[in-house]
Amino acid sequence: MNTSKNTEYQDFDWAVELNRYTLTPVGLWPVSKQTTWEKYMCNIRTLLVFTTLIVILIPAVHFLIRAHGNVTLMIENLQYTLPIFTATLRIAIFWWKKEALSSLMDMIADDWIKEKTSWERMKMITRAQTARTIAKFMYSMMGTSFIIAILMPICGISMSSVTNDTNSEKQLPFQTLYYIYDTSKSPQYELTFISQTISMFFTVLPNTGIDNFLNLLVFHVCGQLDILKNRITHLDQFTNYAHVLKSCVADHTRIIRAIAIIEDTYNLMLLALLLYFAIIFAFYGFLIVSIFEDENNLSFSGMLYRLLFVITISGHMCAYCAVGEILVSQCNRIHYAAYSNKWYFLEPKDARNMIFILIRTNEPIYLTAGKMFPMTMATFSNLIKTSAGYVSVLLTTRH
Repeated sequence: MNTSKNTEYQDFDWAVELNRYTLTPVGLWPVSKQTTWEKYMCNIRTLLVFTTLIVILIPAVHFLIRAHGNVTLMIENLQYTLPIFTATLRIAIFWWKKEALSSLMDMIADDWIKEKTSWERMKMITRAQTARTIAKFMYSMMGTSFIIAILMPICGISMSSVTNDTNSEKQLPFQTLYYIYDTSKSPQYELTFISQTISMFFTVLPNTGIDNFLNLLVFHVCGQLDILKNRITHLDQFTNYAHVLKSCVADHTRIIRAIAIIEDTYNLMLLALLLYFAIIFAFYGFLIVSIFEDENNLSFSGMLYRLLFVITISGHMCAYCAVGEILVSQCNRIHYAAYSNKWYFLEPKDARNMIFILIRTNEPIYLTAGKMFPMTMATFSNLIKTSAGYVSVLLTTRH
């Protein structure tokens, strides 16, 4: 029995390890059982990261105000300012909701540790493997973007249009920031470069970690819905029908509560990401078309970085919408599983009890952005179309 429990705990540890490695350094990993000292140290790490991002936002916003009227410089500034701002917002929200999220982690741990059939275990492992694959892909994309953003300035390659408004002759990761001192002199340049690198790392780490934590939660919920669907479909085969049905209703209620916590935690983050993606996609589309039209300013390295940046944020946005679509599909399958159950072979009293599940599953469950826009692939498609329309408007305005 102990060997079985150890194996099940190892499964849980394997399922969450990538997320834990990302969120623990910034103090955001949700754990319910912590000492006062551990909570204090987590809060200190979160505060340090939050403060670092606020400090880098000040010169970024200052430059944005000074660059008013220069569309190209404003766009290049927003590619840094918006991710830093959204990272700051998401850290604050995630920290505020950490207690509720810790209850979800307890639920996930219980689901992995409790007794289950080999089919149920394999279904959970399959869902967890999908979440891990997406996490690895996102980490690789963000890591590649981070390395390129650091190496290009070191090699003297500019990622922005350097004008008189940019107060540095040497290249920095965040070129379109305004400082009150001369960043081209030593040691100001080296210190500024290091501070910007740290800020970029603290932007990438929580952003990607919080993204992948959503994948972890949703795919675990999908695994539990798979198990519940299988149980409801074959409900008529159980001898203790009433007990199993009661267990199904309790599990379904527990899953719905978990989805409600996920929605409550992430809806504002998703709204911020939706607006961020729409702005960046429209402005970057305008910038890329403008660069192609002006061949004198065409830089292969700069174009490659911009395309990689657009692909990265598009991948994140698409992943959010795909995850939301998968969740909707899984919830709908519970409704159809109740219909597919051979309830007509049951006693009328037992068959009537299925009505509770049918009523509860009748309304679709969505992850939303700001409780307004459902996170589905249809939303992603409409967002792309709308952003492309704004690119056309910007190009028309310029001409």
